[in-house]
Amino acid sequence: MAFKDFPSQASGVALLQRSLARRRLGHGYLFFGPQLDELEALARTLAQTLNCQQPVTTGGVAVDCCDACPSCRQIAGQTHADVHWVRPESKLRVILVDQVRELMREIQLKPTAAEYKVAVIVGADRLQTSAANAFLKTLEEPPPKSILILLSTEPGRILETILSRCLRLNFAGDGARKWDAALLDWLARFSELAGAPQKSLLGRYRLMDVLAGRLAEMRERVEAELTARSPLEKYDDVEKDLRERWEAELKAAIEAEYRRQRSDVLLLVQWWLRDVWLHTLAGGREFLQFPQLAGAGQVAGRLTTAQALENLQVVEHTQRLLYTNVQEALALEVGLLKLQL
Repeated sequence: MAFKDFPSQASGVALLQRSLARRRLGHGYLFFGPQLDELEALARTLAQTLNCQQPVTTGGVAVDCCDACPSCRQIAGQTHADVHWVRPESKLRVILVDQVRELMREIQLKPTAAEYKVAVIVGADRLQTSAANAFLKTLEEPPPKSILILLSTEPGRILETILSRCLRLNFAGDGARKWDAALLDWLARFSELAGAPQKSLLGRYRLMDVLAGRLAEMRERVEAELTARSPLEKYDDVEKDLRERWEAELKAAIEAEYRRQRSDVLLLVQWWLRDVWLHTLAGGREFLQFPQLAGAGQVAGRLTTAQALENLQVVEHTQRLLYTNVQEALALEVGLLKLQL
């Protein structure tokens, strides 16, 4: 992909291209936003632009890639010798200090086939503290002709010492957030079921089934999509060590993307519960996020404002628990049973 292929990220892309045109590109960047795969694509496009053999130029300076030359194709396929990727690959889905040390060793070497060496840390919020501290020296004193790019959907979880040394670009997208149509359809079913009279524990477990079903479908889709894009699907004849590394990276990437999408589902539920809370307030209904869903008003009719506010706190607490290694099914079940509906 080229920069022109990101119309929804025009503001962030324009800042990058302006820096390229003025030859004032920073040595360390943090790209953050809600879509990790899009952040990876943007980092890949920057690496392609820096090393493109037939770039789009402004004033003789490359500001976009051709996305077709041998260098661009190698970077897109993650086989370029001078572009290095680090992803969480341990069982705990964190980036280990040994991975960072290997990256630092690679980045200190002179480019072998391109003008710039590029290092991309995917999910920088998953850096172990020891790994982050080890990375600081390279971030403070990067070698010439090197660019370090950190990617994160949760920049607030990155050490401040790392953040302060990066130029930060927000790729949240231009305009208001648009929810996926299928996810909104799911919320409509959830709202209808929640709005029905909750006379028994069975009703709560029906809601749990709706949520669990959505998450299971989502995990299957994430696994299929990321597996299809993995270099494992493109290159059969690779060394054992490289194959094992790609397998570990794929497993960690699937888990990370699933967790991100799971967080979106719970965020959507939280917005719906905010509508429930607004229904309990005088004059609050003009600020509803989903005015078309009658279930929020039906639930609000059974609750006080304090109870509706407590529901928001329950979901927020459940989200925090899910960042740990707590068992997902148990955390969701306990959280759902605590909701007052």
